[in-house]
Amino acid sequence: MFLLITGASGVGKSSVREAIAASLEPRVRCVELRDVVPIPPFPDLAWRQQSTEQAVQLALELQEEGRHLLLSGDPVAPGEVLAAPSAERLERIAACLLDCAPEVQRARLLARGDPPATLPDHLAFAAWMREHAADPGHMPEVLTTNGWEQMRWERWPAPWRGAERWNVETIDTSERTIAEVAAAALAWAEASLRGETPALG
Repeated sequence: MFLLITGASGVGKSSVREAIAASLEPRVRCVELRDVVPIPPFPDLAWRQQSTEQAVQLALELQEEGRHLLLSGDPVAPGEVLAAPSAERLERIAACLLDCAPEVQRARLLARGDPPATLPDHLAFAAWMREHAADPGHMPEVLTTNGWEQMRWERWPAPWRGAERWNVETIDTSERTIAEVAAAALAWAEASLRGETPALG
């Protein structure tokens, strides 16, 4: 099974992965993209999509062993996992979006030292991720333009809105501590492993 915990910068992806990894290992290998492939000096959309395919291939190796993969720490969209060339061989994909209010995201990014000039881009991507989690037909060009040419975008469900095959859990981290978010994410992961949450695709 491929478990994805994603979101824009500042929502707590890496912190959550670090907090729940010990509870999931060794049956679930918990990684971010840097654990799977080297990060180039200037990573772009095509690199992220190629790296997502590498993560899917790792999940397939684990699948043969009866184990699972959790990817968390990168802004990988659920649609990118579903469209990765090898994703059709995965037995199951489940996705969870960590989200927060724009003012909370802004404060977190400033507190960690992000340049103020980058904030509009981070906030805009968070808004897009929020819509993408509900509807993969929302501005698909954000992923499909200038990305990796081998992606299988035709695997996205249609019609988009309300499609039974498109299910993304959302956890609002705005007013929760890392421990509270981690507990919610772990509960989602455990439920997904038991087959109790809707699958993506």
